[in-house]
Amino acid sequence: MGILYKRYSHLVLGLSLKYLKDKDEAKDAVMQIFEKLLADLLKHNIEYFKSWLYTFSKNHCLMIIRTRQSKLKKEIDLQVNADYFMETGDGLHHNKAEEKEQQYTALERAIDELNDDQKKCVTLFYLKEKSYTEIAEMTGYTMNEVKSFIQNGKRNLKIKLEKTSE
Repeated sequence: MGILYKRYSHLVLGLSLKYLKDKDEAKDAVMQIFEKLLADLLKHNIEYFKSWLYTFSKNHCLMIIRTRQSKLKKEIDLQVNADYFMETGDGLHHNKAEEKEQQYTALERAIDELNDDQKKCVTLFYLKEKSYTEIAEMTGYTMNEVKSFIQNGKRNLKIKLEKTSE
């Protein structure tokens, strides 16, 4: 595996940079590709490794892009629907500043109710605008743990905010 990594990692990095347009994310993708590669090599009968690796890497990058777009779409939907989730019982608000303050207060309370791991990762990702890599370095969590804590924290926030609006 080490020989394959030495021989092809720079090509996979170049391809990842082409698709992902972010150096840190591309480096992470290279590591993910070579981790998955070991299992997939056993499943497939490969005649031309270099072209197979290219396709394998390209598909991995496209999956990351699809996931990113899906995440962005969900965040936009959440922002658009935030007013729906934050309405009071009568559905009327006296002024926008008061409404926003209520939303922020509800959001702060919901974040405080998350478990420590989710709270830390969600705060760093959404409020401090840190990348997955930066969060992993700062917290000592693995990349998969960071992604999981953010995803679960976001889902739990939505559930808590929906309960608040009822």
